Amino acid sequence: MTTSSARNVLIIRNVRVFDSRAGRLSTHPQVVVVRDHRIEAVQPLGPVPAAAEPGAVVIEGDGRTLTPGLIDAHWHGFMAAVPKEDLATADIGYAHVLAGRTATQTLRQGFTTVRDMGGPVFGLKHAIDNGSISGPRIFPSGAMISQTSGHGDFRPISDLPRGRTGGRGFAEVAGVGIVADGTAEVLRAAREQLMQGASQLKVMAGGGVASDHDPLDVTQYDEAELRAAVEAAENWGTYVAVHAYTPRSVRQAIRAGAKSIEHGQLLDEATVELMAAQGVWWSLQPFLDDADAPPMPPANRAKLLQMVRGTDNAYGMAKKYGMAVAWGTDILFSPELVARHGHLLAKMTRWYTAAEILTMATATNADLLALSGPRNPYPGELGVIKPGALADLLLFDGNPLKDITLLERPEQALTLIIKDGTIIKNTLIETPTSRTIHAFAQ
Repeated sequence: MTTSSARNVLIIRNVRVFDSRAGRLSTHPQVVVVRDHRIEAVQPLGPVPAAAEPGAVVIEGDGRTLTPGLIDAHWHGFMAAVPKEDLATADIGYAHVLAGRTATQTLRQGFTTVRDMGGPVFGLKHAIDNGSISGPRIFPSGAMISQTSGHGDFRPISDLPRGRTGGRGFAEVAGVGIVADGTAEVLRAAREQLMQGASQLKVMAGGGVASDHDPLDVTQYDEAELRAAVEAAENWGTYVAVHAYTPRSVRQAIRAGAKSIEHGQLLDEATVELMAAQGVWWSLQPFLDDADAPPMPPANRAKLLQMVRGTDNAYGMAKKYGMAVAWGTDILFSPELVARHGHLLAKMTRWYTAAEILTMATATNADLLALSGPRNPYPGELGVIKPGALADLLLFDGNPLKDITLLERPEQALTLIIKDGTIIKNTLIETPTSRTIHAFAQ
């Protein structure tokens, strides 16, 4: 036992603990002890824990379910809540304010960690980390690296040829994306993101739905250009994640050394088998043509429909080959969807059990984040409840393994949210142990 102040000790007692590796709840009620930023002990409910010195805070769980904090592996903090037309015309400060609100809303829905897959969130991350604003841990990618006419090239045709308007477009100035052609430009773009603190790099390797000038089927960059980004990342001990949907684009990215494929709904079985054999991650999103599909112009919607037709097949192949599958939202331009964060996780019951879903959004996603190696901005284990792990915890008023829809009602279902050992939300009674030592007796 350390000698740090008891004011930094939090004891959560009489809870069923979710084992995110095994995908099951503890058989008997447990006591979880948090000291400072880490979990110190997980033990059966019984006599007074050694940490229960006067001044420690005790929270009675009354048999509720305790899980690790949730992780979104494909988040876009800067672009999630701003309609696309506003993002191109509004003052940049307005967009950053909305990003801060999105971060706070994300945390209040139980997502204590996110991997930002493109956009200017370095400042937002700093503000969260130093306590200026409430939000999740952010693993930032920085600006999305794109070729001319790629998924990260947001310039209008009127800006062509390059330099005609005298400088870079709004998206590049804002740090949303950066257009880089040739290995030298890709290297510069990659190194600039790493210099700013990117924990991983995001490179556009194929066409996309939300962009206007690249069909979904096109392959972007050549292998040498992709390899330049991969080598820059590897030199910093981290990795490249690529946006790609098709077999050709994914196979080229794998040859170049990419470690994570974002999306991939149009893949064939041979490519999925290759990914599985080489240990490449599949960061797959539950895109369907349903109420969660955002409104968009006809040309973009045609691409959306082409893509979502492959979603069921993609999840089926991922399960068949035992893929390392990460879960993320990829919410763009929709404040309505930001408010439905938990719903986008709960809808995964179309393909997985509730236990598998919770494991994916905790321990599995944490394993993907760990690929950042020394660029990991939050050293320590995430996504699990065990001694030594970082103290990101959720207490559900109910059992999400039996009722996954609890994720859709965080305001009512989440009675306690803890991030980094700090209580973010608590609707239960907390009591200093100096007045309730007797409460630990069975």
